[in-house]
Amino acid sequence: MPESLNAQFAALHAERERSWDPEKLARNVDQRRELVAKFDPAQVIKIGDQVEPFELLDVEGGTVTLDALVADGPAVLIFFRFAGCPACNLALPYYDRQLWPQLAAAGIPLVAISPQLPERLGEIRTRHALGFRVASDPDNRLGRRFGITFEPSDIPATPPAEGWIGEITGTGTWELPQPAVIIIDSDRIARFVAVSPDWLVRTEAPEIVAALQQLKVKAAA
Repeated sequence: MPESLNAQFAALHAERERSWDPEKLARNVDQRRELVAKFDPAQVIKIGDQVEPFELLDVEGGTVTLDALVADGPAVLIFFRFAGCPACNLALPYYDRQLWPQLAAAGIPLVAISPQLPERLGEIRTRHALGFRVASDPDNRLGRRFGITFEPSDIPATPPAEGWIGEITGTGTWELPQPAVIIIDSDRIARFVAVSPDWLVRTEAPEIVAALQQLKVKAAA
């Protein structure tokens, strides 16, 4: 039976129900529920939209550009929150196991993207020995352009000295991207868009592979 990312998230939540303080658990659930309620799909990049050029910062150094990614065919972008995010530390290794080998064999680039500063973001690639690239989206510019960023509604007037999102990411803001998978083809057109406002629900690898296979069939027709 294929490995399921969302089954891992369900297990993570079940463990939190067993081990977390009820108040902390309720706050986490309420935050996720609120993000789902406030999510507006109309604001998100659509299938068929033209993607304008962009540049990201590779955590290994250098830049990642749209032109380079789609020079020989489609590319897959996976947006995640930051290197220390527990759900992201399940998701990215899962994609490395279940998605990246097929993409690498087909010559399809995969880039995982977060607004976190490169010098902090790189630890998630090192920790899991990820085969695909990890890149920083400075100031959430690309995520904002795609309409997938959010901020919590209960932002305090004065941020804590440490341990808050802006301090963790190094960005100085509360803004983060929703978990998302976007496929862009060689014509710079978005061909697959999956955005989840609930960070414990994400796109399974087979769905991404199927979308890429459909693109290949259409290109050959």
